[in-house]
Amino acid sequence: MAAWRGAFAKIESFAKMTSLSPIAASLGVAIGGGAGALMRYQLGRGITAWLGIPPMGGFPWPTLAANTIGGLAMGLLVGCLARGLGGHFEEHLRLVLGVGLLGGFTTFSSFSLETWLLMEDGRMGIALVYVLLSVVASIVALVCGLTLTRVF
Repeated sequence: MAAWRGAFAKIESFAKMTSLSPIAASLGVAIGGGAGALMRYQLGRGITAWLGIPPMGGFPWPTLAANTIGGLAMGLLVGCLARGLGGHFEEHLRLVLGVGLLGGFTTFSSFSLETWLLMEDGRMGIALVYVLLSVVASIVALVCGLTLTRVF
């Protein structure tokens, strides 16, 4: 698990999570975050069109899909990095893919808003199913990703 958290480097009295320069690390996160946000947007458009559902007001399938796929991807990434498969690019991959891309792709803030909107609309049962399904599916997907990296 230490591979995921990064190596602590002591600089004077400040500890930092990466040995990359702050500019390089920030650019990596920004590029990954932009790509993840774009992927999330396109996924939402695709699922909405495919299922023929309204963008708002129906069951939030796009957000559920993004969080589940993101959980699987995070499991795969963490598993690969923990096994040393990132090589010399481990920090870059962790920042660009884990913090940036998956941070921009997964949608906890959207999940929270959609849950509240369901509750506010009096659809408590649907809100509860959505919360439970989102959390369980994301955790199961993460475990599947980790398991896949241990098997292969």
